[in-house]
Amino acid sequence: MPTYRMREAAELLGVSDDTVRRWADSGRLPTHDEGGRRVVEGTELARVASELGGGSESGAPRPIVAESARNRFTGLVTRVVRDTVMAQVEIQSGPHRLVSLMSREAADELGLEPGVLAVAAVKSTNVVVEIPAR
Repeated sequence: MPTYRMREAAELLGVSDDTVRRWADSGRLPTHDEGGRRVVEGTELARVASELGGGSESGAPRPIVAESARNRFTGLVTRVVRDTVMAQVEIQSGPHRLVSLMSREAADELGLEPGVLAVAAVKSTNVVVEIPAR
């Protein structure tokens, strides 16, 4: 199992060294001694990283103000086919039918269902689906 020094753990979690030390001292982040240094097991670091990612407001996405994709098609979602891992999303934008393959998790987070207004941003062979502000 990989282990990480306190400074490495802080960098990976996006917090200060002092914060990691406080968490270790309080028991929130278990550590042990390895060669005279306090280290954190990779599994424990992953657990805390998941906790931080799930409830942190600082990691919330910001509104899109610019994007490199020039081809943007606003339209209605007409079909969503989900399996356990992936989703196929079809958008009708005027005479154009666009199909995007994405993770099921992404489709669920975007709330993609038939009738939802969405934007297909096309760059090369990738179709990125966005939900515009109303």
